[in-house]
Amino acid sequence: MFVGYARVSTIDQNLDLQRDALERAGCEQIFYEKKSGKAGTKRPEFETALAYLRPTDVLVVWKLDRLGRSLVEMMRTIDGLRMKEIHFRSLTEQFDSATAHGRFALQMHGAMAEYFLDLNRERTMEGLKAAIARGRKGGRPKALKEADIEAGRALLAAGTISVAEIAKRLGVSRYTFYQYFPQARARSQAAKG
Repeated sequence: MFVGYARVSTIDQNLDLQRDALERAGCEQIFYEKKSGKAGTKRPEFETALAYLRPTDVLVVWKLDRLGRSLVEMMRTIDGLRMKEIHFRSLTEQFDSATAHGRFALQMHGAMAEYFLDLNRERTMEGLKAAIARGRKGGRPKALKEADIEAGRALLAAGTISVAEIAKRLGVSRYTFYQYFPQARARSQAAKG
């Protein structure tokens, strides 16, 4: 039996492309998930798919990286399937763990993918170091400038305007406002209690 697993990383992404490919490949059962493939992330539907598989079944994915981002994690999964006499097939790369060539190609592809991820990580870190050396900091710009913070303090001290209205005037959400003014949240919760 062919059992499919389809995953996208965010809720905004669509599973249709993977669903169509898995159905064309003859998958009788398909498990769907909207979760990150980052190493160590819990993927309940993936775990359910693995538990569903029986000897001689084939786990089919649209692309190898649907198994995860880490070579170690992918190879551990594929090896675990092999030990249970379950095969693995990736449609895009046309890998099939039932053959020696397929297993070798899987290992080579996984090693290359991890290599490029590591290169990208190194370039990112070097770029950050260069920016810091020039006096720039990474990350998002602050939501409130110092003048906005002072205005927020003054409005809070006056006590005549609600936190929601102050946040609206400053152009931030109430959540962001509370990040800059945690004492306002404490005061608000004390007033409710």
